[in-house]
Amino acid sequence: MHILLIHQAFAALDEAGGTRHYELSQYLASKGHMVTIIASPVSYITGKSKNNRIKWLEKSYPEAGITILRTYTYPALHRSFVHRIISFFSFMISSFLVGLNVRHIDLVWGTSPPIFQGFSAWLISALKRLPFLFEVRDLWPAFAIGVGVLKNPILIKASLWLEEFLYQKADRTIVNSPGYIQHVTEKGARNVELIPNGADLDMFQYSDPNEALIRTYDLDGKFIVLYAGAHGLSNDLDVVLNAANLLQQINEIVFLFVGDGKEKEHLQQRVISMQLGNVLFVPAVSKMEMPGVLQAANVCIAILKPLDLYKTTYPNKVFDYMAASRPIVLAIDGEIRKVVEDAGAGIFVSPGNHHEMAEAIMVLFNDRELCLRMGYSGRQYIETYFDRRKLAEQLVSLIEKMVNK
Repeated sequence: MHILLIHQAFAALDEAGGTRHYELSQYLASKGHMVTIIASPVSYITGKSKNNRIKWLEKSYPEAGITILRTYTYPALHRSFVHRIISFFSFMISSFLVGLNVRHIDLVWGTSPPIFQGFSAWLISALKRLPFLFEVRDLWPAFAIGVGVLKNPILIKASLWLEEFLYQKADRTIVNSPGYIQHVTEKGARNVELIPNGADLDMFQYSDPNEALIRTYDLDGKFIVLYAGAHGLSNDLDVVLNAANLLQQINEIVFLFVGDGKEKEHLQQRVISMQLGNVLFVPAVSKMEMPGVLQAANVCIAILKPLDLYKTTYPNKVFDYMAASRPIVLAIDGEIRKVVEDAGAGIFVSPGNHHEMAEAIMVLFNDRELCLRMGYSGRQYIETYFDRRKLAEQLVSLIEKMVNK
């Protein structure tokens, strides 16, 4: 089979960001299938082009069976919401034009967010008369409306219409969290399948702590509280800074922010104004480097704004933290809380509550045996329920059924 995936925020292993789709594509290729991925050259984490220049089309063959086509995308992704929308539309158009010229396809796979690329995937599938698989990675536009970045009534109405249109047109809809099933079904999705987020266990099994990171930032002997990932509005990282402020007097504790995003500059300015000497910012690292970063940490933080909608999510970073055997301070309620608590992999704190976060960090700081037990339990839980290889088998089976039908 030949699968065409359209995914603006796609990240390979040598880039920052979630690599779910790269890993799934690897597994498809290992089973003899071909995967062509149309992606943006602009990183959704850093907002920068991988090659510092934007071409109409760049082609790469990272391994047998996988071809990556990076097509033109308006580069000012992080400048403002208006610029972000322009970036989404530019990729929607360019990915459609490039996708039309990809030959001998058996199935088109669209993914959201951004939802506009889902329209490109559907249109290509309709014109080529191919099965259309639509994947929902978060509930856009509901999340954008909830966090307050999507306010324009016309854009809201158009986005809600497009969301329902794609659910109704998809031959199959896959979601990465059980919390999304009710929403997409009520909006008209048929044949909904759950293929949850997970982790590549091999990637996190034999890593050593990143010694260069420890030396560069003088972290030897420190109790490292790590946040890794996007620094955006949804991530509510001001709460982490407030928790760091409460723990300033404990010299051994250091808060390490690894990543990038629209809110990073604001966060750095707050650190200066609050005179936080226990907070460090590190540039985004590739997925290949992330295991070493996680091994250097003692505790990892997962956090989102205290919105009811976010109770539906399965954040990627939580599964990576668990696969790396790191205990978690979790400031997200709902579905992912069930996973962490069932696994015994961390401590839940109320979203938005920096006092509870500081208290949970102190519990782990004072009980290193508890840290080890939680880390071990999290790893075991991933091995049992969220091994990405097993999840990839589900995807292969689903796609083969769609094409054969």
